[in-house]
Amino acid sequence: MDNSQMPDSFQHHQHWYASLVASAKDATTDSISSSSATTISDDLLLHVYDTVLHGFSAVLTPTQAEAIQRLPGFVAMAQDTKKELHTTHSPGFLHLNSSYGLWPKSKYGDDVIIGVFDTGVWPESASFSDHRMSAIPSKWKGICQTGPGFESTACNKKLIGARYFFRGYEAMSGPINGSTEFKSPRDSDGHGTHTASTAGGRYVYRADMLGFASGTAEGMAPKARIAVYKVCWTSGCFDSDILAAFDTAVADGVDVISLSVGGGVMPYRMDSIALGAFGAMTRGVFVATSGGNQGPGQLSVTNVAPWIATIGASTMDRAFPATVKLGNGESFQGVSLYSGKGFAAGEEIPLVYSADASVGKNGSDSYSASLCLAGSLDPKLVRGKIVLCDRGNNARVEKGGVVLAAGGRGMILSNSPTDGEGLIADSHLLPATAVGNAAGSSIKNYIKSAKSPVASIKFLGTVLGTSPAPVVASFSSRGPNPETPEILKPDMIAPGVNILAAWTGAAGPTGLASDTRKVRFNIISGTSMACPHVSGLAALLRGAHPDWSPAAIKSALMTSATLVDNTKNIMSDEATGNVSTPFDFGSGLVNPETAMDPGLVYDLGREDYIEFLCSLNYSSKDLRMVTRSKASCPTSVPKTSDLNYPSFSAVFDQSVKGPMKMSFKRTVTNVGSPKAEYVASVLVPKGIEASVVPKRLLFSELNQKLSYTLTISAPRAAVVPGDIETVFGLLTWSDSQRMVRSPIAISRQEPY
Repeated sequence: MDNSQMPDSFQHHQHWYASLVASAKDATTDSISSSSATTISDDLLLHVYDTVLHGFSAVLTPTQAEAIQRLPGFVAMAQDTKKELHTTHSPGFLHLNSSYGLWPKSKYGDDVIIGVFDTGVWPESASFSDHRMSAIPSKWKGICQTGPGFESTACNKKLIGARYFFRGYEAMSGPINGSTEFKSPRDSDGHGTHTASTAGGRYVYRADMLGFASGTAEGMAPKARIAVYKVCWTSGCFDSDILAAFDTAVADGVDVISLSVGGGVMPYRMDSIALGAFGAMTRGVFVATSGGNQGPGQLSVTNVAPWIATIGASTMDRAFPATVKLGNGESFQGVSLYSGKGFAAGEEIPLVYSADASVGKNGSDSYSASLCLAGSLDPKLVRGKIVLCDRGNNARVEKGGVVLAAGGRGMILSNSPTDGEGLIADSHLLPATAVGNAAGSSIKNYIKSAKSPVASIKFLGTVLGTSPAPVVASFSSRGPNPETPEILKPDMIAPGVNILAAWTGAAGPTGLASDTRKVRFNIISGTSMACPHVSGLAALLRGAHPDWSPAAIKSALMTSATLVDNTKNIMSDEATGNVSTPFDFGSGLVNPETAMDPGLVYDLGREDYIEFLCSLNYSSKDLRMVTRSKASCPTSVPKTSDLNYPSFSAVFDQSVKGPMKMSFKRTVTNVGSPKAEYVASVLVPKGIEASVVPKRLLFSELNQKLSYTLTISAPRAAVVPGDIETVFGLLTWSDSQRMVRSPIAISRQEPY
């Protein structure tokens, strides 16, 4: 909002979070109040951090901000920024089985606590029933915070805690409107309820969304405990509140944090999620985040700190087809979750392209009309017709509402060239289907050429066993890592397209104000849906292997991931139909059954990450901002590429003279058979040379660590200035029972 919209008390102030070496309590009550220039009133002091970060957040004048920087023990400060929110067939698709494997081995995640940072929770959902659950673990130190619409009785032995964080949000966006959302842990949006139940929802029989995807709904870790931390509100999720949730959740005793939120990429020392996750990691807490929904463009992945598990999205072998048939006999398959009355068999309805039906003199605003923006369509040109709308700018379901308001009978939603062929099903308010860019272009050509264009839409319900599956979702954000290209991101992918999970009772399935339908479960898509799959699997692995570190859990998930679809081919890219790469899927699709017994893990701890930050030329002050301590760099700083990560990224600058050769040092820990011999094999493209020394690793006991070096040599490539070429390979360690796989990215760039 602009200053004219801000409350008087916020005029001329800015919102900051600061880090200090002294304890946050001492810093705020003593040094900050010692002079008038740094005095902060209670109403402007937002949060105090003392677990994952030493510091505070506050609304400050420029004078106060400058004065605080001169205080003893000051490390750094940053302005608060807003982040955005980035459904059940998936347990079976991922081969989880109640008779053997990870579910029974982990006791379904019993007593593991998953902290979910999101929009809150709808506690009455059957997914959060505590029927026949054991007592709350004694390690739990959290509370059930009350507020409007949320009593302490909302929590139980399943939903063991709930809190909400709003002071940063209100400082930036003004008071929360209690008439449209709950100033409490209660979820009025649905996103948080969906992610929490995906991670750890109980078994719910006869679940469906208006007849679609019927079956038993269950989370990845059905017996895990859920603690909800509401950090997101109508206008977004702010850094200061996210940091407060990290600080509180770790102190409460969570084992896993699931965070389907993200923003722009920035240095780790300035990134609230990276800072909070680092503190959580040092306390043994696994943190999973969504990688973002800005695909298929490269360099779009977010939440890229190496101590975070960054998750992309895939499809499953389930579809909701809805076919478009044109008057010329051509048919195009789309997708839809429309559940109302369809068109009569054989009925042909007049068809119009929305750009040709704009309001205004001579259709002057055809661009707005092409996107079916509110108020852009002329009812006289739309009434009684199926309208073809282009995707973009406003929500997909909102476009259908615009068509309906203008008197349209149906809608075909066409992808843009950027969206490609990736399709997302929506619970539209009128008969509607989504089609890919190629189909959309063909339909537009038909409309232009036909004297009286007509069409019909046939809705085919739920179809299982589709192929190929999985494929990388077109919207899933892609690498390379824009902050540290030597660290391959995303780390892995998980189901994130058309996921069924629990929903709020305060909103219809589209989330539109005009949608008065009520559902217990909803089907939505995004890396936000993929992330809690991994959070739940991490909870299972923590239950099965309580001594594993967060890095070991991530390594197990990465090195055991699958690269092929159900046609036995390398996974394809939904946007293009071409073969996908590690920049799209990371290490591959999570495979929980093999992750339970990965054989070898690449372990990492606090000191390893400090050396990684040193390799990025972090100063002592920068290190203190991240680590909350007076950390220092060793005399001999390792290369960035030597971080003991389960994947490899070789980045060659072709402007540097000499051979293009890079070595990676790695150490693996034996968590499989006590006595085992692993043999290395490397697959790289023609022209690239790769070697592993030693090629054999002989283990004599559990938890034994052995090291090796991977060396990559590449010839110079014909790359135009300012461009980069990347090829990919794969390193596999095998003991004849297990395959420990690591993707390799080899990039050659030519600077301007």
